Amino acid sequence: MERALPGVEVFFSFCWKDLPPAHQQALISQSQPRHFQKGDIILPYKDACLGLMLVQSGQFRAFIISSGGKEVTLYRLFDLDICLFTASCILNNIQFEVQIEAEKDTEALLVPSALSERLMSQSAAIANYTNQLMSSRFSDVMWTLEQILFKSMDSRIAQLLLEYANIEGTVDLSLTHEVLARDLGTAREVVTRMLKYFSNEHILELSRGHIKLLDVKRLRQIAL
Repeated sequence: MERALPGVEVFFSFCWKDLPPAHQQALISQSQPRHFQKGDIILPYKDACLGLMLVQSGQFRAFIISSGGKEVTLYRLFDLDICLFTASCILNNIQFEVQIEAEKDTEALLVPSALSERLMSQSAAIANYTNQLMSSRFSDVMWTLEQILFKSMDSRIAQLLLEYANIEGTVDLSLTHEVLARDLGTAREVVTRMLKYFSNEHILELSRGHIKLLDVKRLRQIAL
């Protein structure tokens, strides 16, 4: 039996009862179901401002691309998260270009930009919550920049492997060197050398397209 997808009221549960009935009805009637297949690029989308994207089920990855063509993963969005960058045109002072990719098949609700803007202008609760979300996302971005600038590559790879294990709920990961390099914004060869070192130290086991974590405690120590 398939799990029922959360409705729009779940995403706005913090203020749903306080919203005027007209706003509640607008959210229910105008929110558009969207399906994204793994690998779909949601942003940029034909230079259009989509609106707020409410993740019902699945996973998005937010990333930037350097002038040299390297990707750097900024953060991920999971079930019940709200994607703000798809509504960047109605948010002030958003100047840098973030791309959004579906990392898994994803079901979402799209609150159109015009409705999102109207609700944020008329509801203090929604406006404040949006500001809190934006602050949280920028904290994620700053954390990523801190990792890049101040942490060693072995520490960053260890941290990323632990993150994947937490996301997937297993230490046996279907994960390639290319994906790790993409997330870290580095060369595949750098990741391969470090993974081979971890393997020689019996911290993990490598096979084609798979990485099995053998010593999670040691990885946590390296990630510090």
